[in-house]
Amino acid sequence: MKINLLLLTIFGLNLSFSYAQTQETPPPEYIKTIQFKGSTAENQLPIIPLGDPITIEFDALNGDEDDFYYKIKYYNRDWTPSVLIQTEYMDGFDNQRIREYENSFNTYQIFSHYRLTIPNDQTRGLKISGNYMLFIYNGDNELMFSQKFMIYEKLADVGIVLKRARDISNIEEKQRVELTVASNRIQFNNPTQTVNAVIIQNNNLKTAITDVKPQYVLGNQLVYKYDSETSFWAGNEYLFFENKDVRGANNNIQFIDLQDLYHNYLFTNQSRANQPYTYYPDINGNYVINNIDASDPSIEADYVWVHFSLLADENLKNKDIHVYGTFNNYAIEDLTRMTYDASKNIFTGSILLKQGFYNYKYVAVDSNGSIDENLISGNFWQTENNYKVLVYYRDLGARYDRIIGVNEGTSINISN
Repeated sequence: MKINLLLLTIFGLNLSFSYAQTQETPPPEYIKTIQFKGSTAENQLPIIPLGDPITIEFDALNGDEDDFYYKIKYYNRDWTPSVLIQTEYMDGFDNQRIREYENSFNTYQIFSHYRLTIPNDQTRGLKISGNYMLFIYNGDNELMFSQKFMIYEKLADVGIVLKRARDISNIEEKQRVELTVASNRIQFNNPTQTVNAVIIQNNNLKTAITDVKPQYVLGNQLVYKYDSETSFWAGNEYLFFENKDVRGANNNIQFIDLQDLYHNYLFTNQSRANQPYTYYPDINGNYVINNIDASDPSIEADYVWVHFSLLADENLKNKDIHVYGTFNNYAIEDLTRMTYDASKNIFTGSILLKQGFYNYKYVAVDSNGSIDENLISGNFWQTENNYKVLVYYRDLGARYDRIIGVNEGTSINISN
């Protein structure tokens, strides 16, 4: 066995099966509003074309103007550590100080807004497509947070069709993704081993369907027409609120209060699982920072305590209820946990958020940590969801997984 492992190492074959998947590290409470910005996306799941600049922004609310440093690592498609060394995927160096920051202006909450742009003088660029992780450290070399991002090449065309599920038992509650992948620049060799698709609903990597193999191969076109293998629970439209004018009660804000900071109290929500489906536009769990009176919302948008409340059904009282969305990268943590108020029969919770427009929903978490995303909101096949597809390719004998194609589709025109 030792000899076999040595031979595998010598010939550079992938040993990722021996490593655990690397998870993101959430930030401490004083670091907020982490945003990746590329040429086409803002605040969303960072999927960026190879060669395009990347900007990462975040706020530190301690007011100390701390020094922060960044590192970048490369990963296999399943987020296990890659065998590549840094010079193979990066031109230049990391472990550099983030030099660009500004202090907040005309806000009750004092914060420093940090901005890192790649390429820069030290990190001149990322050389290959695939999975990356950004790590942010403080001046004592303590990890503050980490976040995944993806770089892709435009080498394959990806077609997406959204359809209802075929299984009659959940035809009213699920949506199915059909794919085609074709390329006139790559000759797919043994695509059932070398090509893997990942399907992501509403920018949430935690619920992504991974390792999807081609079902049929027609020449150099790969066809995916699965049923259960590429089906998602449809969920419901996200709830939302808007506080771009911090002094007024805007969309879905019942009233406001000014103490040390502004407090926004939202209208009490209730379970929608057993109610009829109603369409209204959302941004699929995302958020947008905005201040109607500011010329630069990144430093002039204030932080506000947002108070959430949910009417308690009997089936929720023995579960942990959390507020859920991209505002904290869909993390389940103490700051999103709600408290049951027996006297009013509601769950309440408060989160410090930067001014803007936010989508959110409520999820239930069992004692074993499993998340039921749609116990409270329900599942309706009519729901408008966003689906992104990433196609990974590792040719026979290659040492890393390239992302050769990306596309996205919406279920607004879903068909049977």
